[in-house]
Amino acid sequence: MSHPPFPGPPHAARPAALVLHKTALVGRGLGSRSVVRLTDPLPRLRGKRIVSPDCRESPVRCQTTFVVRPGVGFCQATGITAMPRSRILGLLACLLFALVASDARAFTYVVQPGDTLASIAERFYGQIQNEKLLVAANALDAEGGSPIVAGMRLEVPALSYHRVRKNETWNGLAQELLGAKYRSIVLSTINDSSPWLTPEEGSQIVVPYNLRVIVKSNEALPALAYKYLGDMKKAWELDHYNGLDGRRLERGDVVLVPITDLALTQEGLETASNAAQVRCSEGAGKTRETQLRVRTELPALISDVKSGRYAEAVSRGNRFLASGDLSKRTLATVHRQLLEAYVALDAIGLATAECIQWRENDPNARLDPILLSPKIIAVCERSEPAKKK
Repeated sequence: MSHPPFPGPPHAARPAALVLHKTALVGRGLGSRSVVRLTDPLPRLRGKRIVSPDCRESPVRCQTTFVVRPGVGFCQATGITAMPRSRILGLLACLLFALVASDARAFTYVVQPGDTLASIAERFYGQIQNEKLLVAANALDAEGGSPIVAGMRLEVPALSYHRVRKNETWNGLAQELLGAKYRSIVLSTINDSSPWLTPEEGSQIVVPYNLRVIVKSNEALPALAYKYLGDMKKAWELDHYNGLDGRRLERGDVVLVPITDLALTQEGLETASNAAQVRCSEGAGKTRETQLRVRTELPALISDVKSGRYAEAVSRGNRFLASGDLSKRTLATVHRQLLEAYVALDAIGLATAECIQWRENDPNARLDPILLSPKIIAVCERSEPAKKK
């Protein structure tokens, strides 16, 4: 007897509002001419121009279609100019966050005095037990557990949504939104469909939140399935979703758990909307501020690694990388620390990738046996063939 592996999405009515359709992001030839195509099927909005706080200086350079919800303010984003790829992606992300805030994507929350993980889970999800999602999403269970303090930034997991475009398939959507075609069974099932069927053009589908869990010693899939999905029998689903093919988990492995039952309370929706606006206003045109902030926080990353707080270092380092344009020197430092953290967690594949990035950003990087452990050197030597391909 077959049964859906994951609970279906909430069917509460959502505003027929807006969605960003990425039709052809220009990632190559950034010095060439390319334009933004802004269209809207609603007659009253046709011809309106989307803007961002810094677009007077740097227009967006990609082909994108936006459907705009009334009430969202922007400055105009038109014209043709040269612009770094990372800046383009950052601005697009900023627009997307502002536009789909009511659809409740994952967002950042700054911890306030008196907050606990349980109280935050109760306020945003209406379920105290969802504090375990906050713990995993922010790597707070590393090294026996990390407390939260006022001023700390937490990622709050939430579902996201996608408007189906012409000729899209479940396999293609799973590759784009979840990272692998074989995850189409999860994506289609939670949207009341099947992988072999064609998703309806124009329909809005729910996209699960990929909760990243770093495996600790002696953890197995049944335990993870019970903890995050409520049923040990769903271990086979995690096995398939992560392409493990029955392989036994090892310490430091990263397991993605697709969370689908994650409705936000009204306070959660409002906080997500506010967080999107803050992120947009802070991110546009403030590369220097971002670089300075990350630079001042680098000692904390280095301290995490030196103190053996590797999972925390991984979380912090990836937040740095996602924060925007960073100098090559800063990137080299972050990748170097992530390399050591991943090696310590026995995540060799991730460590190999970090070594490549470290050496690409620091041409003077050397595999010094005095400064580096034999295991780190072995991982970096393993990356040599990958660099040549």
